[in-house]
Amino acid sequence: MTRIARKKMHKSIRDVKRSSRTRARVKDLDQIHEDIAKTLATTSSTELQPNAMASTELDPDLPGLGQFYCIHCAKYFISQPAMDVHLASKPHKKRVKVLKEVPYTQEEAEAAVGLRSAKSSKPAKMNVDEPSTLFADLNK
Repeated sequence: MTRIARKKMHKSIRDVKRSSRTRARVKDLDQIHEDIAKTLATTSSTELQPNAMASTELDPDLPGLGQFYCIHCAKYFISQPAMDVHLASKPHKKRVKVLKEVPYTQEEAEAAVGLRSAKSSKPAKMNVDEPSTLFADLNK
């Protein structure tokens, strides 16, 4: 008699469980940059207030009725003291520091890969016929 083979489940692997989880989805940095730009365009001040994007309408589906919002972290809080604790926290300060950097544009990314030259908007031409020119950068 032989034993029946056990089914191999991803029962104890944390990464598999985490990848299927959808509750911790947050906005990407470029989306937050767009929100900050929109907020700064609509307000007259040059300094961004932490609660600047809070809606004036009360939304019963959001924590704190949507009144306490951190635009840098894209999070809603249930009360002002909870938001104050968050503003003094290390994750918020790290996020603000990361958001101070200017995001890369699509043109910069294409220029870095070599699809476009940095000075012109036209695509750079590759000579596919000669293999020596394809790997010229790697040999340097």
